[in-house]
Amino acid sequence: MAKQAQFYILEKTTPKYGLSATESLACDLAAAAWRLGKRVLISCETEQQALNIDEALWQREPEEFVPHNLSGEVTRYAAPIEICWANKRNAQRRDLLINLQTQVPDFAGGFNQAVDFVPNDETLKIQARERYKQYRQQGWQLSTEQA
Repeated sequence: MAKQAQFYILEKTTPKYGLSATESLACDLAAAAWRLGKRVLISCETEQQALNIDEALWQREPEEFVPHNLSGEVTRYAAPIEICWANKRNAQRRDLLINLQTQVPDFAGGFNQAVDFVPNDETLKIQARERYKQYRQQGWQLSTEQA
């Protein structure tokens, strides 16, 4: 099965819960994937970003709640959505990588499906193009969608 990476091109996405538009969309995509039965890893650039996303997921309306935890949190059962950051990740197998890092994480090859973003900011667009090239060089099938 070919590895697939979906890039979302952000133009008019409205941020929620004090997050950036990219982070808000990442939360919504993680929730949608969980509802389809997928186990999700949201890979953040920093611990602070991970904490912000964790907090935003707790602030969702009760009917929008998704079970999640931060990497390293001791829980009885592995949550279906894990939020990690550079150099901090649990070892559970996940179906979908949602990448918020400026680079393609070293562990991306362990996934068959990834989501990445092309933000509106020019500097961030350049970084996204580099990630797109990296995925392509690693043999991923790539697609884009307007968000």
